[in-house]
Amino acid sequence: MFDKILIANRGEIALRIQRACRELGIKTVAVHSEADKEAKYVKLADESVCIGPAASSQSYLNIPAVISAAEVTDAEAIHPGYGFLSENADFAERVEESGFVFIGPRAETIRLMGDKVSAKDTMKKAGVPCVPGSDGALPDDPEEIVRIAKSIGYPVIIKAAGGGGGRGMRVVHTEAALISSVNMTKAEAQAAFGNPVVYMEKFLEQPRHIEIQILSDQHGNAIYLGERDCSMQRRHQKVLEEAPAPGISTRLRDKIGQRCADACKRINYRGAGTFEFLYENNEFYFIEMNTRVQVEHPVTEMITGVDIVQEQIRVAYGEKLRLRQKDIQFRGHAIECRINAEDPYTFVPSPGRITTFHMPGGPGIRVDTHAYQNYMVPPHYDSMIGKLIAYGDTRDQAIARMNIALSEMVVEGIKTNVALHRDLMNDAAFQLGETSIHYLENKLGIHTK
Repeated sequence: MFDKILIANRGEIALRIQRACRELGIKTVAVHSEADKEAKYVKLADESVCIGPAASSQSYLNIPAVISAAEVTDAEAIHPGYGFLSENADFAERVEESGFVFIGPRAETIRLMGDKVSAKDTMKKAGVPCVPGSDGALPDDPEEIVRIAKSIGYPVIIKAAGGGGGRGMRVVHTEAALISSVNMTKAEAQAAFGNPVVYMEKFLEQPRHIEIQILSDQHGNAIYLGERDCSMQRRHQKVLEEAPAPGISTRLRDKIGQRCADACKRINYRGAGTFEFLYENNEFYFIEMNTRVQVEHPVTEMITGVDIVQEQIRVAYGEKLRLRQKDIQFRGHAIECRINAEDPYTFVPSPGRITTFHMPGGPGIRVDTHAYQNYMVPPHYDSMIGKLIAYGDTRDQAIARMNIALSEMVVEGIKTNVALHRDLMNDAAFQLGETSIHYLENKLGIHTK
């Protein structure tokens, strides 16, 4: 096994990776910006290296600084976590070229799945169902674009091939608005991602967001760890997640899960990954693949007993998957609430010093957080300060336990979105498991009137 791993991230995921390494007997190197020098994971690491000032562009996104830190500490591998450089193919390539192991897929796989046009084409060939749309990038000919839209049927959505995080998308309801919308999305895509290529898909009216977690090694083995429902979103950002997804039959889960595992074998995928789908009228439609560990991986860990981060590390070291599909048992239900330093209803970030910090406990409760009393939440990064996970034998028990845990949680000195989560746990539509990806924004529209 590796002797030392550098963790190229911050926040709760840096601590999560560190704990997985310590359990495996692996030493850790924490890299950090000047703003994060007092972070818990920095203090707990075997070694730490400051790689730049607070701005991400000069620290966590600074590829030469990260690789230099690995060199001076004699690390053998680099774990990118999620966000920052985790899906940057150039970074993965530089890591491997510098003699380190990248704990994730190969650079060519990240490129293949990072471009949504090539990803969709690859999934079609692998038999994974996709949203009806253009076969690849939209042409320049306006008449051909109009023809494609007619064949799909309105409304349609124009998407940037290199997009992500909810940016580079535009819904079009009429032919009159089509060409101008395509041109605007192209311009946005060029400005935001350096890639003007766009494609078109059918816009589903009330879909749910369901994703499949997979693990795959470089020896031709791949398994799926079930599905998660991530439909509770605002501005395409997830607020809470759960596993398994309410109302998905075992037969349907196994069918789509096996197709995802087969697709991983087809593209020689290495590591943990997530296939994201829109789900409507008992049909799955592939939208993208995340080639990294997800924020919401704990809910899958809770219902399967599999440590996804440790499996990432083992696979990167070259080991075969220790589990076969028949070994995976799904038990109970888990819900994760993302605890953010922000106003619960306007989502305005609320950085600052935490003056009181009390985390809940009890049966089935897990808290993944890097925060603590007197911790200064910096204004430079994502506002998430932790994740609260509740597990129960049934979904109703998981909701009840989450409600209790949220009532016990005390964070003072800053605003958090705990009040929103308490509201959602008691929301009738959520309790029935019948919320689409548009539900929360519609609900918040009522709040803001």
